[in-house]
Amino acid sequence: MLFRDAQAKTIHLKDYHAPDYLIDKTVLRIQLKDDETLVTAALSMRRAQPDRKGGSNELTLDGQELELRKVSIDNTELDPANYGVTADSLIISSVPDVFELETVVATKPQNNTSLEGLYKSSKMYCTQCEAEGFRKITYYLDRPDVMAEFITTIEADKKRYPILLSNGNPVAQGELENGRHWATWHDPFKKPAYLFAMVAGDLACIEDSFTTMSGRDIDLRIYVEDKDVDKCDHAMASLKSAMTWDEEVYGREYDLELFMVVAVDDFNMGAMENKGLNIFNTSCVFAKPETTTDAGFQRVEAVVAHEYFHNWSGNRVTCRDWFQLSLKEGFTVFRDAEFSADMGSPTVKRVEDVNLLRTMQFAEDGGPTAHPVQPASFMEISNFYTLTIYEKGSEIVRMIHALLGAEQFRAGSDLYFERHDGQAVTIEDFVAAMSEVSGREFGQFQNWYRQAGTPRLAITGDYNAADKIYRLDIKQTCPATPECEKKAPFLIPLRMGLLGSEGDLPLFLEGKANGETELVLEITEGEQTIIFEQVYEQPVPSFLRGFSAPVKLDFAYSRDDLVQLMSRDSDGFNRWEACNQLALGVLQELVSAYLAGTELSLDKRLIEAYRGLLTDPTTDKAMVALMLNLPTEAYLSEVAEVIEVEAIHQARQFARRTLGQVLEDEFMAVYQANDAQLKDQPYVASGEQIAMRSLKNTALAYLTQGGSAMALEFASEQFQCADNMTDSSAALAALVNSLAANEGGMAEAALQDFYQRWQDEPLVVNLWFQLQAWCLLPGGLDRVLALLEHEAFDISNPNKVRAVIAAFGMGNAINFHTADGAGYTFLTDQIITLNKLNPQIASRLVTPLTKWRKYPPQRAELMKAQLERLLGEPALSKDVYEIVNKSLA
Repeated sequence: MLFRDAQAKTIHLKDYHAPDYLIDKTVLRIQLKDDETLVTAALSMRRAQPDRKGGSNELTLDGQELELRKVSIDNTELDPANYGVTADSLIISSVPDVFELETVVATKPQNNTSLEGLYKSSKMYCTQCEAEGFRKITYYLDRPDVMAEFITTIEADKKRYPILLSNGNPVAQGELENGRHWATWHDPFKKPAYLFAMVAGDLACIEDSFTTMSGRDIDLRIYVEDKDVDKCDHAMASLKSAMTWDEEVYGREYDLELFMVVAVDDFNMGAMENKGLNIFNTSCVFAKPETTTDAGFQRVEAVVAHEYFHNWSGNRVTCRDWFQLSLKEGFTVFRDAEFSADMGSPTVKRVEDVNLLRTMQFAEDGGPTAHPVQPASFMEISNFYTLTIYEKGSEIVRMIHALLGAEQFRAGSDLYFERHDGQAVTIEDFVAAMSEVSGREFGQFQNWYRQAGTPRLAITGDYNAADKIYRLDIKQTCPATPECEKKAPFLIPLRMGLLGSEGDLPLFLEGKANGETELVLEITEGEQTIIFEQVYEQPVPSFLRGFSAPVKLDFAYSRDDLVQLMSRDSDGFNRWEACNQLALGVLQELVSAYLAGTELSLDKRLIEAYRGLLTDPTTDKAMVALMLNLPTEAYLSEVAEVIEVEAIHQARQFARRTLGQVLEDEFMAVYQANDAQLKDQPYVASGEQIAMRSLKNTALAYLTQGGSAMALEFASEQFQCADNMTDSSAALAALVNSLAANEGGMAEAALQDFYQRWQDEPLVVNLWFQLQAWCLLPGGLDRVLALLEHEAFDISNPNKVRAVIAAFGMGNAINFHTADGAGYTFLTDQIITLNKLNPQIASRLVTPLTKWRKYPPQRAELMKAQLERLLGEPALSKDVYEIVNKSLA
């Protein structure tokens, strides 16, 4: 317990101070051997402020899990009396103002299950240094505001590790005795240690090139195991599209001679933007119709773009400290979202992003681990790679873009990159650039960065028919969060219009000539009144068009109002939103009826709205598929005051079943029409085909839930005959979640067939695991326990853990939240196991338990008991301790 408490030190933004020493050049020699790896680090160091008076000449370097073999300063080896080693640092008692420091350390990457620093993935050596992994490679000033030029030489056995890679450009290579070889890489751009990378392995490579806007030719390489070469074409095409887009939209040109991607199966994250050598989870590189779903193709495109865009928003301009993490991540998520919108449907992309934000990030904002986008403190930085930092951070950048407009935003980003190229800076520096080009003052806007919580807009409308005036009274509030009870008002951009019987009405703000059909109102006060004049009929307001701010909205729409918005709103996002809110209201009504023990009945307006979607050939198919998706159980839980697991599940299943039965003919017609059309075309991951497959498989899911015997035949035939993973996995999911298919043995037969077909494809096996972990039929925990014993499951592989344990705990509420608490005990057991192997992954699994206060008392106590059990674990990692401690506070 004492060890744990000693590790759980809180770091505060207010305590930031610039480094006492800087590193101008880092020269590494990494000797990979079977029993150990030797790392020699030669650091050209100097005092940051050589003229300062007083102070200490002591130097403290970060280091963990290292065996120190030698320390030298200016070629003179130090006596052990002149330095000390702790579990986390190397402390040298006295150093000059300018000096060369050399250390030699030994590490054991083959035993590194945390997957931070240098580790082995299968037969490959690789690294992950963000946020603080470099200190597991060598002693260093492992902080983002210490930036150095890197020269890296790697030595290894040539037969087993013929490919030796690091950041930058290759400068030399050669042979050594005993079948070993070496390669040297030079990165001329100064970078912090978290962007360091190296890879050694027996890898195949696909190559291409890109000519920049200034006429420079860039070599592009993707390194994978030989068996996976045929899965990389889409990633390469995505990379070239991203490079083109970044030049056209942001004027950013790639700077090195070479851009490399390496795919790794054992990886805690999705991918990492190491300068010139991006290391990716295989799930974010591999894409092939037979083994990858449409969603997988889209994810590869988005993640490849995200990591490439980091070359400027994160690498050339980086973070001063980890409190500024959203400076690079929020900005880059915004950039990749805009890229994906341009590559496909902007409305569909926006709906998908908002769904994630409102379901997961809003829940994070309302829970015990809520934190501002620019947090004031943390214990373990790995716990702050959150949806708040990424997705809410992106929404804040989106609001700046909306307030300034595309032209001024581009001018602001140009100024930001030019002013801070090669620097480690802050969120305030980014906002200052936007302020300077626009002349806007962003003081109040900064509350979005500094205050946690999701603001709520409560709006009432009053129409005065005699005076043709429509009045809006707007009140903004934000609930208390752990860091702050009382919140200052936010600046909220409220993009809106008014709908009449024929569509959008012209808008005339009181005392201002306008007449446009859409305005962005800036809500800055706790209470504010907006008056529209010359309103000649009772309007239906259309608020938050394009989801213009990450807020919750309270407005008393009638269901007839929502139907009108669905059919007439000129904003595609709000048409979807009206449908979503109509369905949400109906489902909440069903939840109440279930809890009251009254008969469930589905509102005919929802049925007719869905019928209209299914029979209207003019509506975009991708939008129809989105609008037909009922709000998820996770979203129903997020908006509920108290999460009633069974009631939410039964209400949603009743709605799905009823819609599948009442609209069987319409769903059948949609399924057959799209299936027939797709059969005449070879698979392409195009927007048009993705929309057709999405709509077809949505219809199939409704039909099987409705109990249609013909639908089971369709699902079985689709599963057997599909030429792509999207259709195959959708059919398998339909069978796995069908009671009839399970009772008749169809589901089990399909599962066995699928595994036998794809057992040599790890990513497909992960999908197979996930579909079973997500199955909503009774007996979920027993199925998951069986999966843990399966030959293909490996608890040391993060992808496998996410596919089984995380999928069950976070995506299968009805089976996870059993009344006896067995699901909670199961999850806690896995967290305890993983705490010793991989604390990062362990801490992320705690999330379902952190929401215990939102459940009824009996369930809440069971969840709380498991958190207390975790807190009592000896040697609990900082990662897990921080989440558990905050959850119980």
